[in-house]
Order: sequence, then structure tokens, then C-alpha cells
Amino acid sequence: MELSTTISIIISLVVGVFIGRYLLQMLFKKQEQSAHEKAAQIVKDAEQQAEHVKKQRQLEAKEKFLQLKAEHEKEVNQRNNSLSQKENSMRQKEQSLNQKLENLNREKQDLDNKAKKLDQLVDLNEKKKEEVEQLKGQHIKQLESIAGLSADEAKEQLVTSLQEEARSQAIIQIKDIVDEAKLTASKEAKKVVIQTIQRTATEAAIENTVSIFNIENDEIKGRIIGREGRNIRALEAATGVEIIVDDTPEAIILSGFDPVRREIARLSLHRLVTDGRIHPARIEEVVAKTRTQIEDEIVEIGERTVIDLGIHGLHPELIRMVGRMRYRSSYGQNLLQHSREVANFAATMAAELGLNVKHAKRAGLLHDIGKVPDDNPELPHAILGMQLAEKYKEHPDVCNAIGAHHDEIEMTSMISPVVQACDAISGARPGARREVVESYIKRLKELEDLALSYPGVEKTFAIQAGRELRVVVESEKVSDAQAEILAADISNRIQTEMTYPGQIKVTVIRETRSVSYAK
Repeated sequence: MELSTTISIIISLVVGVFIGRYLLQMLFKKQEQSAHEKAAQIVKDAEQQAEHVKKQRQLEAKEKFLQLKAEHEKEVNQRNNSLSQKENSMRQKEQSLNQKLENLNREKQDLDNKAKKLDQLVDLNEKKKEEVEQLKGQHIKQLESIAGLSADEAKEQLVTSLQEEARSQAIIQIKDIVDEAKLTASKEAKKVVIQTIQRTATEAAIENTVSIFNIENDEIKGRIIGREGRNIRALEAATGVEIIVDDTPEAIILSGFDPVRREIARLSLHRLVTDGRIHPARIEEVVAKTRTQIEDEIVEIGERTVIDLGIHGLHPELIRMVGRMRYRSSYGQNLLQHSREVANFAATMAAELGLNVKHAKRAGLLHDIGKVPDDNPELPHAILGMQLAEKYKEHPDVCNAIGAHHDEIEMTSMISPVVQACDAISGARPGARREVVESYIKRLKELEDLALSYPGVEKTFAIQAGRELRVVVESEKVSDAQAEILAADISNRIQTEMTYPGQIKVTVIRETRSVSYAK
């Protein structure tokens, strides 16, 4: 019983499995058929949509084609209309030209008729002219027979008498003109010079060779002198100026003929006293910086001078030389002030005479530029100045005025005598120059140049009004024994080649320094 029950159950399960499998297969077939139908429907819809899009694109293409065709036809019509208008315009112009041509032909015929009439009148005039000439000849023959002279003889007598009369009148008139010109020229020249002098007011020359450095108290003097005088010796060696520390209260005297050196010494002392550190190394550093500052100030002075005078386009090197004039003097007269005076005088005089004012002012400022450089002392300063002006491309008239203001070369420009006259006016006015100072400075300069000509000499300084010459030599090139020989040689040359009052002490300074750095 149990076995049959089990078998029936197994059979039922097997039958159920087969039925379930059949049902699953049927379900899968229905799903597959449904999927095929959906895919076919999608393909069909896609084909219909593609066909619709295709028709739509074809319609758009046709519309675009029709639009382009219409635009093309419109443009063609416009061009045809424009061509028609141009053809009509050309026809009108052609008709107008034909009309003008007909008018010109008519005018030509009228002119031809007038020309024929003129030819007839000319022929008639020629005939009348011949008749007049015949009558004139008959009349002249009658006059010749009456006067007893031929026509040529009468003309010659008339011309001769007119020439003699004109010559006598011309001689009288020329004499009057020359006398009047001499009188007028003298008056005008005096007038120009007087007006030029009156328009410029200048100061008298006050040049000296001493500067005063003021201090707050006398304790600073000891610091400036230094231990055993090493600081003051370093200052004098670095600046070339004699520093006099005496009993004068709250003042130190700086003595030297070169204003540039005195200014460098004064500014260096001011910096050292303000800073408080005074020793030889610091002194040399400060003097070097001050010397650079002075060079910058020289350029600034030159630029300010040319701006004040309204001179443009001057070479930078010439501007620097103009600035250096501030520290040079000519017979006690400040060279920059003198050159400014001559520039203003020359501009005023050139304006009065109708000459080039710019060239005259330029030449007046640069006329003594040859006194600034020291590299060619054998050349006259006028020639050296002219060479410098030519080197820096100045105008030939300006160069000639510079070179000819002391008659070293021939004057080829009208500006040259103007600059020469203005130089004389500036230098000859009362209080302008002091001959003694100029000769003294020249002697000290020659003294320094003499010592500087020896090999191994680094710097030379004339101090104590030229009574002492300090010569600084390079220790690598000059030994101690050679320094003594050098001092004797310089002394002998000074005795034989120079003229000077009293005696001159020659001091040769040789210093050896050993410097090392701890790293």
C-alpha cells in the first residue's frame, strides 16, 4: 500500500515536471514571438519615420532650391537693370559728346574764319609798316641834311653825354652813401655794444684759494687730527688739500688752489664729523664717495646751465665739461659765469645784427671749453675747444667761433667776431678778473704736472700756497731708495724749469699696505 502510494506520488511528480516544462516552453515561445513582433514593429516604425524624414528633407531642399533660384533671378534682374541704366547713361553721354563735338567743329570754323581775317589784317599792317619805314627814312635823311650829322653819330654823342652825366651823379651819390654808412655803422656798432652790456648785470669776481669748515666745538679737531696725525695725513693724501688746524675757534681751514679738491675735502669732512667714525680706511671710502657725488653734481650743473640758456641737443660730454667750468677760473673770474655772460652777450648782439641767435649763444657758452680738459696742455685752449666741438658734431660756424676767438685761426663766420667781442666785453669789465690769482693757479698746476710726468707717480698735490709739493708714489714700482732719488730729481727740475718765490719743499710719500680677509 505504501509502495503504490509512493509510486503514484512519483508518477504525479514526473507528470507535473513534464507539464511544467511544457508550460515553460509555451511561455518562452510566446515571449519570443512577442519580442519578434515588437522588433518588427520597431523596424516598421523606423522605416516609416525615415521615409517621413526623407520626404521632409526633400521638401526643404526643394524650398531652398526655389529660394536660391528666386534670389539668383532677382540678382540677375538687378544686374540687367543696372546694365540697362549704364547703357542709357552711356548713350546720353555719347549724345552729349557728339553735341559738344559739333559745337567744337562750329567753333573751329569760326576760328578759321577769324584767322583768315587776322592774316588779312597782318598783311595790311605789313604794308602800312613798310610805308611808315619809308617815311621814317625820308624824315631821317631830311634831319641829317639839316643837322649835318648821321643818325649813328647823333646816337653816339647822345649816349656819351648821358654816360658822363650818369657817372658824375653816381660818383657823388656813392660818396654820400659811403660817408653816411661810415657814420651810421659807427653809431650802430656803439649802440649794439652798449645795449648788449646794459642788458646783462653781473657780479665782480671774488675768487680765493681757502675754504672754511665750521665745527661745533674744538674737541672735534683732535679726532680729525687722529693719533700722531694719521687722520689728517690720510685726509690730505686723499684730497690733495692742505688742512690747517690752528687756534681759530670752531673752524678748520682748507687750503688748495683747485676748487674741486676743496669742495671734496669740505664735504668729506662734513660726512666724517657727522658719522663720527674717523680713521684712514673710512676717510678714503668717504672721499671716494664724495668725489663720485661731485662728478654727478658737475653733470647736473651742466644740464641746468644749458636749460637756463635754452640750448638744446648738446652732447653729454660737452654738458659735463660745461659743469666742470663751475670749478675753474680764468684770471680769477669763474669760468662758468664768464661763459654764461659771453653766451648772453653773443645772443643779444646777434639778435641786433640779424645773425643766428642759437649758434651765437652756443658758441659763447663753449668758447672756453678748451680750458677744462688737462690732456692736451700744449695746445692753445681755443684750438683744443674747437677740436672738441668738431669731435662732438657741433655746427661749423660754432667751431670756427670757438677756434678764432683769440685769432689762432681765420674767421670764416659772422658769429666769430661777435663771440670775440663778447669775450672781451665780459673779461674787460671792472672787477671781472684778477691776474695774480690766475698766474698763481697756473704755476701750481705746472708744478703738479711736472711731478706727475715721472713714472710710478700716482698723485701729486701742491699745498701751502705752492711752498710744498707732495708726491704719492706706487709702492710696487718705486722703492725707498728710488723715492729719495725721485725727490732730488723733481727738486732739480723745479729749480731749472720754473720761476717761483722762496723755496719749494718736495715730499715723496711711499706707503705699503698689507690687506687680508678672514673668511
